[in-house]
Amino acid sequence: QVQLMESGGGSVQSGSSLRLSCAVSQFTASLAWFRQAPGKEREGIARIRSIGTTRYADSVRGRFTISKDAAKNRLYLQMNSLEPADTAMYYCAAATHGAELLSAEYIYWGLGTQVTVSS
Repeated sequence: QVQLMESGGGSVQSGSSLRLSCAVSQFTASLAWFRQAPGKEREGIARIRSIGTTRYADSVRGRFTISKDAAKNRLYLQMNSLEPADTAMYYCAAATHGAELLSAEYIYWGLGTQVTVSS
């Protein structure tokens, strides 16, 4: 059983930066960040494999960076140039295989942290 807990969300203005953190009890083959805005489907935005390779959704590429710190058992999402369209609940998730950005591939989930970006 892998446990995950997000932190670092908040309310910011457009153009600001935030860093989300996820405490992970056990690193797995793939770790990822997802987000879900009201009335929309959950969207995979960034994932990192155990060997460190990363993949991003087009909506965040160039603005968001996923990273991990094995010594601290932490997964991070650095978010720059935030826009109102980034407003959502953000979740970290873990998969036991080499997953991509589909939510069905991930079996362990945190409870989420809210990010709100105002214009």
